[in-house]
Amino acid sequence: MKKISYVIPVYNNYGSIRLTWEAIRGLFQEGLSGYDYEIVFVDDGSRDNSYEEMRQVATEDTKVRTITFSRNFGQLAAIIAGYDNASGDAIVSMSADLQDPVELTVDMAKAWAGGSDVVVGFRESREDSFGARLFSRLAYSAVRAANPDIPSGGFDFVLMSRRALEVFLSLKGRNRFYQGDVIWAGLPTTFIPYVRRKRIVGKSQYTFSKKLKLFYDFFLDGSYVPIRLMSASGAIVALLGVIYAIVISISWLFGHTPFAGWAPIMVAILVIGGVLMLMLGLIGEYLWRILDELKAKPLYIIKKLD
Repeated sequence: MKKISYVIPVYNNYGSIRLTWEAIRGLFQEGLSGYDYEIVFVDDGSRDNSYEEMRQVATEDTKVRTITFSRNFGQLAAIIAGYDNASGDAIVSMSADLQDPVELTVDMAKAWAGGSDVVVGFRESREDSFGARLFSRLAYSAVRAANPDIPSGGFDFVLMSRRALEVFLSLKGRNRFYQGDVIWAGLPTTFIPYVRRKRIVGKSQYTFSKKLKLFYDFFLDGSYVPIRLMSASGAIVALLGVIYAIVISISWLFGHTPFAGWAPIMVAILVIGGVLMLMLGLIGEYLWRILDELKAKPLYIIKKLD
């Protein structure tokens, strides 16, 4: 009997862990009765009673395992820690907030059995606030401009075969773009749409700064767009400078003074200075990420493994 492992990062999800466990366990009594299962909860430094709820569930079900970090290392670190310790033939990563429909894994398992190494449940729409939907639409529009293989609504709900998981874990980097790495290898992939549900327990821990960090990870790690933009910006500014010099030379020949006053000079200085500062900021971000990799600190530290 093949085994499906569920890797579930947990960060202040008290109240939803038991419900998630019950929903998964119910699947293997009906739609997935031909498979064995394993659930790996990874506590990413929660400050509520998530650990106690995880351990209570583990005492009731021997197929539940728990990992506890020494502090908060981030969602990606929690997912990778779960991947490192999962033993299934297929591995499903999903959230612990009940916004991903657990029952979708029945269709995901069918696609896997049909030959897909990667099965992506992508957000066709979402029952979130207007602000969350707007940010998601804008961010993923930019993501898809450089990587059109990413679904328009993005994804976190993924099933990978053991082969696909080994490829994913072979990729290194502390500031990785998770979604890009999942589909990077080009293995047989199936996309299944779903509606992301409204949170019914607790509140989102995915703050604006974390969303911005995710966008940076894509922008800097998952694409060459920033470097190309800097090159294009430099070329455009240089071209404008040449045109401006030609205009001044022609006007001088005819005895005119083009663009009299300090305003044109100030505009040119501010525009060029702003472009240079933006470029320096991007270069600084790249340098910091290179330094972060050279330090080679562990991606996570496990406090307890049960």
